[in-house]
Amino acid sequence: MELILWRHAEAEDGFPDADRKLTAKGLDQARRMSDWLKSRLPENTLVIASPARRTQQTAMALGADFITNTEIGPGASVKSILTAANWPNAQGAVVIVGHQPTLGEVASYLIPDIPPGLSVKKGSVWWIKCQKKKNIIEPVLHTVIYPEML
Repeated sequence: MELILWRHAEAEDGFPDADRKLTAKGLDQARRMSDWLKSRLPENTLVIASPARRTQQTAMALGADFITNTEIGPGASVKSILTAANWPNAQGAVVIVGHQPTLGEVASYLIPDIPPGLSVKKGSVWWIKCQKKKNIIEPVLHTVIYPEML
């Protein structure tokens, strides 16, 4: 299994939180990251997005179908993210388009070398691969990429 954590791109300030939309910079971040992802995602990758407007806009940049899951919205738990992704049992790859601090907490939970309190930068992708070694599941950090790197 491959778990791709994609934090929504830069969004406007405002209220209510769920209605905040991407800024012009955020739309560009989402486009650049989606272009990078499209050439690397395995076929039949499942994309799951929070219902917040900014995550929906970020996911739409991929130009592929995605599922909206209310359980991974702002304030979600690590458990709800891993359950939505069916970690570590899903076949293939799953992209979670979500929020801080939850995505950082998921990365820290899965990769023990990542310190707690990790901040996943807006628009960035953290790609974690699940490997089996002697019947033990081992999450391995495969890639970290920021929109500014593209």
